[in-house]
Amino acid sequence: MKKIPCLLLGLVSLAFSLSGFIGCNKKQNGGGRYEITAEYIPENKTLAGAVKVTFENGTENEISILKFQTHPNAYREDALYSPISTAYAGAAYYQGESYGEMVISSVNGAKNWEMMGEDENILYVYLERSLFPGDKVVLDIGFITKLANVNHRTGITKHTVNLGNFYPILCGIKHDGFYETVYYSDGDPFYSDCADYTVRLTLPKEYVVASTGKIVEERTLESKKVYTMSAMNTRDFALVLSDQYNVKTEQVNGKTLSYYYHNDKTPTESFAVAKESFAYYEKTFGEYPYETYAIAQTGFCMGGMEYPALVMVSDTLKKEELARVIAHETAHQWWYAVVGSDQIENAWQDEGLAEYSTVTFFENYEKYGFTREDIVTQSIKEYRSYYDVYGSVLGRTDTRMTRHLKEYISDYEYRCISYDKSLVMFDTLRKSVGDKKFFLSLKKYYTDNTFKIAKPETLIGSFEKNGLDVAGFFDSFLNGKAVL
Repeated sequence: MKKIPCLLLGLVSLAFSLSGFIGCNKKQNGGGRYEITAEYIPENKTLAGAVKVTFENGTENEISILKFQTHPNAYREDALYSPISTAYAGAAYYQGESYGEMVISSVNGAKNWEMMGEDENILYVYLERSLFPGDKVVLDIGFITKLANVNHRTGITKHTVNLGNFYPILCGIKHDGFYETVYYSDGDPFYSDCADYTVRLTLPKEYVVASTGKIVEERTLESKKVYTMSAMNTRDFALVLSDQYNVKTEQVNGKTLSYYYHNDKTPTESFAVAKESFAYYEKTFGEYPYETYAIAQTGFCMGGMEYPALVMVSDTLKKEELARVIAHETAHQWWYAVVGSDQIENAWQDEGLAEYSTVTFFENYEKYGFTREDIVTQSIKEYRSYYDVYGSVLGRTDTRMTRHLKEYISDYEYRCISYDKSLVMFDTLRKSVGDKKFFLSLKKYYTDNTFKIAKPETLIGSFEKNGLDVAGFFDSFLNGKAVL
């Protein structure tokens, strides 16, 4: 996810926070297959659907309970954790407070089920018989997702409908068990394994759909339209709907790129950033494995949000901001969508790589007016401001990059650590080892970890396999020892 830098916004966030302070054939275990059938009903602000989940036990353990994230429950009125930080609440709730939720109506193919988890956000499905390694089970889950009026991942905006994280999804598997997490407002609280998807969506015929994956069929039935979409080896599936979209589509290196927009005075130029950054990342890091990539302009309280083969970019961005966000979110197709990481405990890993990949893109496309030196200098400045402010207010500053999302005091701290410090770390590393070995190492990291969830030591190991002793370097940054 891209957050537009703003020191003032960060300081406001800090003030509010302190007032209450004093996841082809290389799938990870647990991915499975999803067959989703759903209908969007604008009058009720709901998405009614059913998902058929095929799960194979790829762990070494016996499994008797399957656990699913129900992310839309983060938007309910009594949720323990708000999905949106105080700093962004005003931009998110454009009509005042609004709430949504996910209601599970049925689970077939299991003994029973219940809502559990720290924030009643995890669906526990108790199987009729235990699954031993290699065993499979098929479940049918009925659900209704009620949408809030909110400029966020899941919700109705003024001109679009954002359907990120709209269905029950298996918790990712970590240490041979399901990894439960709540919906933290700072960062991207998602951890999921790659899976195969078929999605059939019915909606009013006026709507256009931007989608993860390929639209394989489109049918019009009187007042409605039915889209059928397919995506293989993706760690999530998202959609953006609108009855106001214009669409630009072109082929880039044999892949279909599309830009969906409703409020862009220079759409050709915006689309050019997507096309050029996409081609640059393919050349620099490795081939993009999916057939399609869509950029959807939408209501969003931050800069943008990444999903496999689909990104959301805010419809309120200025031209220069939009260029940076598109380049950043496109980089996430390599660092998050294809090569996954633990965004909850190591947010720097995908955000830092996406942010620094953006730097290298603009470095090679000077016409956009961003230079490597200026971006790195600005990141150092923002990080030092954070260090001084937090040191003054708290008497200390936590500079660790390896930490859980729940350990961040504010969205401002999250940005300065996961984006700014991480960007500076990768630039410092590049200067130390040289361009050739730096980019060769990232290519190896990408190639070796396609469709996997890579650990920090895996990233470090990709550099060491090129003869670079960098473990101490990473340790100094990740554990807060490096002085900037």
